[in-house]
Amino acid sequence: MRIRSKALLCLAACIAPALATAQQPIADFVGRPAYGTAKISPDGKYLAMTVDKGEQDVLVVLRTADMGPIKINQLPDKKSIGDFHWVSGERLMFTAIKKMGGYAQPFSTGEWFAVNADGSQPRPLVFYGTRDATQASKAVGNERYSLVDTLRNDDQYVIMEATSARSNEGVGTELVKMDVLNGRRTSLGRAPKENCSVTLDATKQPRFAVCSSTRDEFGEYEERTELYRRDDQSWTLVNASKTAGKHLSVLRTTENGTVYAMQSDNKSPASIGTLDTSSGEYTQLFSDPVAEVSQRIWSTDQTTLLGVVTEAGAPKVTLLDEEHPDAALYMSLASAFEGQKVDFASYTNDGRKILVSVTSDHNPGQLYLFDRDAGTARPLLARRPQIDPKKMARTMPFSFTARDGRLIHAYLTLPQESEGKRMPLIVNPHGGPIGPRDDWSFNPEAQLFASRGYATLQVNFRGSSGYGKEFQDAGHRQWDEGIQNDILDATHWAIDRGYVDKERICIYGGSFGGYSSLMAPIREPGLFKCAFGYVGVYDVPMLFTKGDIPARESGLRYLRRTHGSDKADWTRASPAQRATEVKIPVYLAAGARDARAVPEQTELMGKALAAAGNPPEGMIIQPGEMHGFYGDEARLNLYSEMLGFFNRHIGGKR
Repeated sequence: MRIRSKALLCLAACIAPALATAQQPIADFVGRPAYGTAKISPDGKYLAMTVDKGEQDVLVVLRTADMGPIKINQLPDKKSIGDFHWVSGERLMFTAIKKMGGYAQPFSTGEWFAVNADGSQPRPLVFYGTRDATQASKAVGNERYSLVDTLRNDDQYVIMEATSARSNEGVGTELVKMDVLNGRRTSLGRAPKENCSVTLDATKQPRFAVCSSTRDEFGEYEERTELYRRDDQSWTLVNASKTAGKHLSVLRTTENGTVYAMQSDNKSPASIGTLDTSSGEYTQLFSDPVAEVSQRIWSTDQTTLLGVVTEAGAPKVTLLDEEHPDAALYMSLASAFEGQKVDFASYTNDGRKILVSVTSDHNPGQLYLFDRDAGTARPLLARRPQIDPKKMARTMPFSFTARDGRLIHAYLTLPQESEGKRMPLIVNPHGGPIGPRDDWSFNPEAQLFASRGYATLQVNFRGSSGYGKEFQDAGHRQWDEGIQNDILDATHWAIDRGYVDKERICIYGGSFGGYSSLMAPIREPGLFKCAFGYVGVYDVPMLFTKGDIPARESGLRYLRRTHGSDKADWTRASPAQRATEVKIPVYLAAGARDARAVPEQTELMGKALAAAGNPPEGMIIQPGEMHGFYGDEARLNLYSEMLGFFNRHIGGKR
């Protein structure tokens, strides 16, 4: 017995350190979250939320009282539920989308549906294709509908904006009042010209229209806008960017008649203010010289813009009306979750119950139900319940001056159990490059890398959104030059300050990030020890001939704007044409069904590397996957291969 006891003690002693250092499974980081968007019903009885099922998203309805499931709404033909809205205490309406991969925006099918919370009375409100004669009134031709107002005091109708082709020059816009029980529509009026969006006044009538164009008199690209005001049945021009030198648009007219607007010089971040409906005079309420407003915080009575959020680095809240009762409530909740981002996700019509979302760099998200009468916040759901925020890494925002003098913002995530010095680094450029951006929120990839001992660098290089129109436009024709310079300069910033071991750096990205993963090592040989390109673009000429972008004239216009028309420039900006300059190990991965960065891009890069004597260490062309993998098995295999690749070349925890 004594011998067995000693053996057991020895076994326990041996196992304990192994358990203490056990790594959290990859699937915990790259698996799908428990919920997407969540909204409480106007009377507070129900909670509706989208749930990601991979290639398809469904809509789940729960009882708020006990979080018991009521109904799961799922569309046929692998269609996903996109935007959804409560239109009464018992009824929802939602639109259908098709997902194209994790790195691509889904596209709308144009269909709208409505259903009661318990699943009864399902109705197609807007659809395409052949239907029987009883549904003829709901069918449309080439019109596209978007929701303008749910009319919270009206359970039967909503206001929709319908756009349809009217000529070769653009589309016409009409506002309609739609019955959410049968889809019947009544016109409320048309926009003054083509390519317009219309907003309402306090009486829910069409009042303002912003009309836009992207061509000048010579057919070249130039963004122009005009703001019109409707008086009775006629439209009056209030502002034209061509002559005024500024863009003016209406955000919302609140129920007390306040008109909130945005103004931009098409260079700096837009400001927010109010608009005098009679004179057209704009009064500024907020402006930030660096960062755009990323979120607006409205009062629960829908009369007041309480504050705004900017995100040059970490989120920053600025209150615009500290006297409103909801402002004190918001600040109280923010102080209760200090260091995290607090959002009024949705609320009941009377404002007594508020769905509060709390997130941060280390917290993937938690929903609370705040009861104003009781003064309590009840936890409802964790977005990733398998993740313990206390064990997650922290993300450090920083900024630096790039080699040409431009201010660049970035984020560095450091492993929690490290000293933060001389770490192996994964440089992780985001996709786009024009428009998307990285932010301070919880990033599953960066947290996965941190759990394996790697620091992660994310750069909002020129072309990223969030820093004004001039900063975003600066990314055009700079794929291989200015953008890569920003990524390289950020990497040297981390090296120079001692965070990173300069001998242990790899680069990985998806979509445009995949492009950068091959172009950055070409631009600075010797800086990176390995490169992993995921659903990437590697040949610019192929961008003009294959995939969904060149299939549309607008797509070709975008390509010409961002790459020009000089084929010598295309060759210089193509990693596949410069494969002999890639002197480090490379791993490539792509989806076989990718219509954005077609798999031929990856295959061409692989062949070019092989011809240069540096064949890819591995290549995945994943059947069934698109522009970013959805399948659990495919994602697990992708990140397992990726981590193995990094470990072989720069090591993680030593």
